[in-house]
Amino acid sequence: MVIAQTILAFPIVVSLCHSAIVGVDPIIRQASMTLGATPFQITITIIKEARYGIMSGVIAAFGRVMAEVGAILIVGGNIAGYTRVMTTTIALETDKGNFELALALGIVLLSISMAVNIVLHLIQKKGMVK
Repeated sequence: MVIAQTILAFPIVVSLCHSAIVGVDPIIRQASMTLGATPFQITITIIKEARYGIMSGVIAAFGRVMAEVGAILIVGGNIAGYTRVMTTTIALETDKGNFELALALGIVLLSISMAVNIVLHLIQKKGMVK
């Protein structure tokens, strides 16, 4: 299941991180080279400049993985206690007519997602104050 989720998230992370890194001003790279930075130091500087775009790519992939039901059902098999995840449990309980449990699990899933987004927003907000 982890491999399936990695395959789903990888293109999102790569494309958004690539866009963030390419969008960094080329003057930063040139200034680093002029000041005598090694290639590793130049890379670290560029990643530091693109950190908000990289974080948004990770959050987008996190959202994609959290919302995935189909791949998990296909790969994991929905075995209770072993491969059942929260999204497949919500789908299964809704099909069975147990809407109270499905709604409660949905609220828990949304709360987890909201907490992660709030933490990353606070990190980004803190970084912009500098």
